[in-house]
Amino acid sequence: MAGKVLVTGGGGYIGSHCVVELIEAGYSPVVIDNFSNSVRGEGDVPESLRRIEKFLKTSIEFHELDLLDREGLEDVFKKHSFIAVMHFAGLKAVGESVQKPLLYYQVNLTASMNLLQVMQANGVHNLVFSSSATVYGDPQRLPIDEQHPVGGCTNPYGKTKFFIEEMISDQCKANKVAIGRREHLSVYGDDYDTPDGTGVRDYIHVVDLAKGHIAALKKLQDNCGCKAYNLGTGTGYSVLQMVKAMEKASGKKIPCQVAPRRDGDVASCYADPRTAAEELGWKAEFDLERMCEDLWRWQSSNPTGFSS
Repeated sequence: MAGKVLVTGGGGYIGSHCVVELIEAGYSPVVIDNFSNSVRGEGDVPESLRRIEKFLKTSIEFHELDLLDREGLEDVFKKHSFIAVMHFAGLKAVGESVQKPLLYYQVNLTASMNLLQVMQANGVHNLVFSSSATVYGDPQRLPIDEQHPVGGCTNPYGKTKFFIEEMISDQCKANKVAIGRREHLSVYGDDYDTPDGTGVRDYIHVVDLAKGHIAALKKLQDNCGCKAYNLGTGTGYSVLQMVKAMEKASGKKIPCQVAPRRDGDVASCYADPRTAAEELGWKAEFDLERMCEDLWRWQSSNPTGFSS
């Protein structure tokens, strides 16, 4: 199936890691990004992609483009014959979505609708959409499997992800085809019904997450139709457990300050990844200690991120 794959939001954190995995798996990624979640580097290319080109000794085709620019998106599709699209682009902050719901609906939904329409017009039917556990809302049971009800979202960000999943599902049916910069860390709420009162989440190494997306892309060869896979470790860690792990990795004490709960947050959320293991042959390899070690190593070398 190796060929050209369009990666939306490919200059961002998860998107850029997937670009690495695509290249190493033999695919040719073409990246579009509008720099809303990435840093502009030399030559008006995301700094993340510039570094990938350097350490992989390759070149990556990049187009600065907002998915709201339907005409520009159509031009990219006219220049290439894509075998698939990996969709990461979109606004992504739960708290901000509560404060600016209309912005999230406008950007995330319109952008995704443009993408789906242009894909259809150009005969591209293979799509890997990077969704979010927020589509499950406040979990009815843990860990969360793919049969867990969706749609009871607690924030506008989660609702946009759910609506996009619904658009993809309906379209599939219609086609009949298959680092020391803050004084303290704010802990939002310490009165949840969890072992230590802080929120519990399924933290996952970004490389594991990227490889999971590549496994989903390869699954499309089976004409599997519209499928959802939960990518996670299957283990929930609290915010304070994460803080302790980061303190161990960094050798530094991390000052924490409890802040009020954020609107839209839930107490606990972690995945049941068994279906991904059975059907995709994918399993998270890195534990919490390794995640924190790698994160601290990168942050120490890049204290202000990709910006200079």
